Amino acid sequence: MPRDDSATRPATGTTPVVQLVRSPLRRWLALALLMLPVLLVSIDNNVLTFAIPSITSSLGANGTQVLWMIDIYPLILAGFLVPMGNLGDRIGRRRVLLIGAVGFAAVSVAAAYSPTAETLILWRALQAVFGSMLMPATLSLIRNIFVDARERTMAVAVWASMFSAGAALGPIVGGWLLEHFWWGSVFLISVPILLPLLALSHVLIPESKDPKPGPMDPISIVLIVGSLLPITFGIKAASTGEPWFVSVAAIAIGALLGFLFVRRQLARDKPMLDVRLFQRKQFSGPLLVNMLSLFSLVGFMYFLAQHLQLVAGLSPADAATFMLPGLVVMFASGLAVVPFARRFGRVQLMVTGVLVNVAAYGLLALLGHTGELWAVMASFVLLGLGVGFSETVSNDLALSAVPAAKAGAASAISETAYEVGSVMGTAVLGGLLNAFFAGHLRVPAGLSAEQASTAGETLAGAHDVAGQLGGDTGSELLASAAHAFDTGVGLTAGIAAVLALVVAIVVGRLLRGVR
Repeated sequence: MPRDDSATRPATGTTPVVQLVRSPLRRWLALALLMLPVLLVSIDNNVLTFAIPSITSSLGANGTQVLWMIDIYPLILAGFLVPMGNLGDRIGRRRVLLIGAVGFAAVSVAAAYSPTAETLILWRALQAVFGSMLMPATLSLIRNIFVDARERTMAVAVWASMFSAGAALGPIVGGWLLEHFWWGSVFLISVPILLPLLALSHVLIPESKDPKPGPMDPISIVLIVGSLLPITFGIKAASTGEPWFVSVAAIAIGALLGFLFVRRQLARDKPMLDVRLFQRKQFSGPLLVNMLSLFSLVGFMYFLAQHLQLVAGLSPADAATFMLPGLVVMFASGLAVVPFARRFGRVQLMVTGVLVNVAAYGLLALLGHTGELWAVMASFVLLGLGVGFSETVSNDLALSAVPAAKAGAASAISETAYEVGSVMGTAVLGGLLNAFFAGHLRVPAGLSAEQASTAGETLAGAHDVAGQLGGDTGSELLASAAHAFDTGVGLTAGIAAVLALVVAIVVGRLLRGVR
């Protein structure tokens, strides 16, 4: 009779220091615990979507402050994922996970009671720092807990499905909480979600680390953070009307620092991040799909939330409920793809998922200008199907392409692709939508220059001005704004469909013949 259901694997060669979990029950219970921070971080990426009006009114935030409230989280998260993944490889992934959980919960409570907009932005930035400890740790622990390839595929499917579900649950949770509580409640949800993890992790989750980790190189950390932040900021600035030289300069600075980071890693005997992983097409191809999937999902939800509330006239809770079919399909397809992957091949199904995204945006491009709710729902359901398929398979492919000892670094890179895709989805697709909206809006006569400017910036701005005007002029502005917005949705969706098709072709060719 075995003394315990786990044993320590010796740290020889490139074998990771990790406890082997021999009991299937303990493996799946450990997975259930690891899903809690995944769900939380994913929800927190989007939970502010419906809370912004309440926060703006309560804290008196201006447009620039609102922008930073939303964007500071994924910007900081993207910059710190790789360093925190390396830290987990070095001092222990479970240890980093627990530090991140405690810090995230504490900062979330502070954010809920922020007295000013500036304070809230600061707490959101600190949330992202602790959140960057959570995501790489969860995926790398899964990689080492599930050593059997078939079990690992299912475990990664659950991970990807939970991340996708959380991305869609953000607005749903936010909408429900705002119907019943004040805006700070959207931050307090982290406390009950993380308590079971803190209570049971030492019992169910084994520790693991890299026996030969790269050194904690402060210069490399500065370079990687300094690379990702300006690039993502530059992309955002390009789509929000900032002067062109601001965007170009930011992206150029980020690219230069990124080049210096790669050069430094290649020159070191023990790099912080093994950038040679990108030479493996089985790793780099799935990363591109990761980025596209979040780009498509977040971009879609950006205009879906606005259409449902400001065009269709639904309440936040009703709009959130409208998203449930797409959410259910996304979660279910992420799990259902596992047996199909074994039969038809993971690469084929991953590319198929991207092509389903093409179909989703194609349908929206054809019918989005009509504003019909059934067309919007059908497109979102299709997108959920495609994202569920492609995310599960791409994560499994990326993790399988690297040695287990490098799971932390590979996981961090994978989640960085998630966050960059998330930022780009809002920046690129949201920016295009705003530009198309401004170009197609017909402002009624009689508005002041300030009112016309406000109405032309966003759909919400047009609604505010229409409320001030009232009467026939206000109704005329609302009708024009709805038509301009839905026309912009159709045009933006067409561009998104083309981008997804290009990625499907590139990845299909890159991974041709890979099983």
